[in-house]
Parts: sequence; C-alpha cells; structure tokens
Amino acid sequence: MHNGVRLGKAALTSPSRQHQDQTCSSPPLVPNSQPPLPQLVPSPRISSVRPLPPTRRPQSTDPMAALGSKLAQLQSKACEATRFVAKHGCAYHKTLMEKNKHHVVDPPTIQKCQELSKQLFYTRLASLPGRYEAFWKELDSAKLLWKNRNNLKVEDAGVAALFGIELYAWSCLGEIVGRGFTLTGYHV
Repeated sequence: MHNGVRLGKAALTSPSRQHQDQTCSSPPLVPNSQPPLPQLVPSPRISSVRPLPPTRRPQSTDPMAALGSKLAQLQSKACEATRFVAKHGCAYHKTLMEKNKHHVVDPPTIQKCQELSKQLFYTRLASLPGRYEAFWKELDSAKLLWKNRNNLKVEDAGVAALFGIELYAWSCLGEIVGRGFTLTGYHV
C-alpha cells in the first residue's frame, strides 16, 4: 500500500530492473500489426466462457506501422540468437579450439601476434610478382583466344558468355547492396 493505493509488483521494481526485463521479452505490439486476440465473455445460456469471433481490422497502409512490425520481429530474432549464443557459445568455442589447436602458437602473446601479422603482410607482398605474372599470362591467353575467334568452338563461346553473365550479375548485386538492398529506382 502506498498512500492508500495498492501497487503491483511491477510498480515496486526499480526502472532499471523493468528495462532489464523488457529487453528480451516479447516485442511490443504495434497498432494494426497483429490480429486481436479473441475476447472471452460469459454466455447467457451456458455458464462457461466462450470466445467471440475475431473481428478483422482493416490493414494499415502506414509504412511506419509495417516498419514497427518488422522491427519487433527483428528484435525477437535478435533475442533468440542471443539466447542461443549464450547457451551454446562456450561449448562451440571449446570444440573449435580443440579441433584447431595445431594452428595455435604457444605462447599466445601480443608480441607473437604482431610477429605473425608482419609475416602475413610480407608473405602476401612477396606473392605479388607471381600474381602479376599469372595476370599477364591470363590476359595473353584471352588475347590469343580473341585473335583466333574464327576457330572458336561453341563450348568456348558458351563458357565466355556464362563468364560475362556472371560478371554482370555480380555487378548488379553490388549495385543492389550499395543502394541498401533496394530493388526500385534503377535506370533500365
């Protein structure tokens, strides 16, 4: 009792505790995003309770309501993933480290990590001349293929066409990702 008013448990808990309870609870309802639950009313003839038929609300055309619904779904999926990682993360890490313990350098110190990163950098730098030569060999073979295009087989033309289509598809995919995964507003 507080000043003659009876307070529930939720009113007596601290705000930080309430926030903690709400972080991974069920997502908040967004208006017009979910059908209403059936209401229970007593029947005049029977003393038991029967559900009323659900009433269909018109779907909202407000894009913010749809966005709120998607946000609630995303929050629920994130909470589910967090729970899964919290439950199985340590075991996964342990098995991963057991399987790959031959790759771990002893002792795992900062100095050893810096040394390995330098080795990786200079190893990749040392591989550049070989990559450069391989690039020019590939380019020369493509020039030779273009030069002898009259002797080109259907299979070779098909492979070249598929390669061109693949390059175009990757370009389109990069454009879509660059525009934030939107599929509208492109000049075709």
